Amino acid sequence: MNMKSHHMNRRDVLRGGGIALALPFLNSMSWATGAAAAKQYPKRMLISYIAYGVYDPNMPDGKSHEWSWYPRHDSGPITLNKASAPFEDVKGSLTYLRGLDHAGGYRLGGHSSGDVFSTGADLAGLEKTNNISIDQLAAKLNGHHTRYASLVLGSEGGTGSYGMSKTLSHSGPGQPIPALEKPQEIFNRLFRPYANLSVEDVRARLKREASVLDIMMENYKTLHGKLGVEDRQKMDEYLESVRAIEQRVERTSKWTHEELPKIDTKGLNLEASYHQPTEYIRCMYDLIYLAFQTDSTRFATFLTESEHSVGNLVGNFANVLFNYSGGTHDIAHKRPEAASGQWEKWRAEQHAYFLKRLKDTPEGDGNMLDNTVVLWGSAHPHGSHGTKDYPIQIAGGKRLGFKHGHLHNFEGDRKKPLSNLFVSMLNAVDAPVEKFADSTGELTEILA
Repeated sequence: MNMKSHHMNRRDVLRGGGIALALPFLNSMSWATGAAAAKQYPKRMLISYIAYGVYDPNMPDGKSHEWSWYPRHDSGPITLNKASAPFEDVKGSLTYLRGLDHAGGYRLGGHSSGDVFSTGADLAGLEKTNNISIDQLAAKLNGHHTRYASLVLGSEGGTGSYGMSKTLSHSGPGQPIPALEKPQEIFNRLFRPYANLSVEDVRARLKREASVLDIMMENYKTLHGKLGVEDRQKMDEYLESVRAIEQRVERTSKWTHEELPKIDTKGLNLEASYHQPTEYIRCMYDLIYLAFQTDSTRFATFLTESEHSVGNLVGNFANVLFNYSGGTHDIAHKRPEAASGQWEKWRAEQHAYFLKRLKDTPEGDGNMLDNTVVLWGSAHPHGSHGTKDYPIQIAGGKRLGFKHGHLHNFEGDRKKPLSNLFVSMLNAVDAPVEKFADSTGELTEILA
């Protein structure tokens, strides 16, 4: 079987990609200002997900409740309320979006629409399996610039199953990427990838793996012509897995020639557990920050809580934090004001912590947040797990073309698909697309 041209091109990219040392981008590296300087710094993207929707009770005269996740109800300038108060230090880098969603998730169950949050796939309609997620499309186009194409995190780990996903990232139809959930293991993967092996030992092992893969490919070519149609399809799917391993081997071999970043672990609690929700979530955000700050990767996802955390420790964070008698899923159904307010404020505090770290890190004549677009939201509105009108916050990316300071309402006759936002995000991080899922164009309202 002849290798398709686009596979050859991808291999060439992996072998010939530009060298980028895994070190922070220092101000002394800057040689220009304005647009030229912006091009010099990494363009990054994070998708972070909160489960079971948000608190947004109906109020008279279209007003916003003081504990509502949204800082206001209809379109207009942002004035933070009690729930969104933690974002005060980054208010000028925030935009809230009301009324966006994925039509492909409308007919999914309330606990399943989160599966398509980052993909926009039509799982209840035309598509039989989940499709590629926005982060992985960006990683396929630009992931070769960094040691790791992407970073996939989730508080519960693994992939879950159809309708019960534990990850936001999918590399293609039917291929979820397992989320990592243990801080120490994540740190070791990022910054101590060779464990106790020398670089020479690692290269020798990779060379052996490459030889085995070459033999597998030759056997595949010999066998393919002797198979029936159905068996060929199965072997083609298997070949994709082999190619993925082959690309990993090539990628790792290349990056053994680059220096690993030196990381100061002071203040980083790698032993944080589910019994310390604040410490745990912040440590996960710290790891994303370090991965971005060292340019180890530019694309990441973080599923802070899945839609199926009922009965596990993650689903009982509210009980640990403020002694709520039920789990966070219980809050989502009953929506008591006091507990909902505390829960929304706590979630905002953790995400604001990450955004502030980015903002407080200088990069050129701006900061890391200016070069990073961060999507934070859920696949449910207020109440018992509806599948329309997702709560969405976009932060950062001022140097990538985003403008902030407002809430934009896309309900009713102003309706637009969430995938329009994805198109704008992909274009902003130099992963240009004309269409993603059911998009109809870019979300121009948030672009400078």
